[in-house]
Amino acid sequence: MGKIERQISEGVTKYYWYPGEKVDWIRGALTVLGGGLLFALILVVTKNSLLAAVIAGTAVQAVVGAYLGRRDAAGLSAFHDPATERREAVIDGTRAAWRGTLQGLLCAGSAMLVLNMPHTGFLADWVLPFVPSIIGALAHSGGMLWERLAQEVTSEDAATAAAAEAEAPTKELEAA
Repeated sequence: MGKIERQISEGVTKYYWYPGEKVDWIRGALTVLGGGLLFALILVVTKNSLLAAVIAGTAVQAVVGAYLGRRDAAGLSAFHDPATERREAVIDGTRAAWRGTLQGLLCAGSAMLVLNMPHTGFLADWVLPFVPSIIGALAHSGGMLWERLAQEVTSEDAATAAAAEAEAPTKELEAA
């Protein structure tokens, strides 16, 4: 949960709470801005608004999906036991629900963007609106896998380092 503090007068501070962290909001704004710029660039180059909407929506969904997947995997690894740490478990669940809601709204928004472009045909009406969401879901899974593999490698490296440290005194004794 993020917080903005405003000093109203001496001794009076007003707090504004918002979901997420400030860094996440900045990253999100930059991603959406980048998607808008990609849309404009593809529209200028191809003169096809449907193609620009599909490609830009897919790019934004891929970036956001991978980022949220990594955050979900990190959240799962640090998830608190609901029986003993109820408050922390509720906070973890609330963050996961917020990320899921955000990704769902983004999927719906990208589908609406593609559907509202001038187009005709079965492909444009029934297939292309799903492309950004499918790529976003695959990127989410890829982000979770990436984060999980990074956690596994870190654990294995730590185990290897601990085993090497345990063997070092033994080798020194053998050498003597």
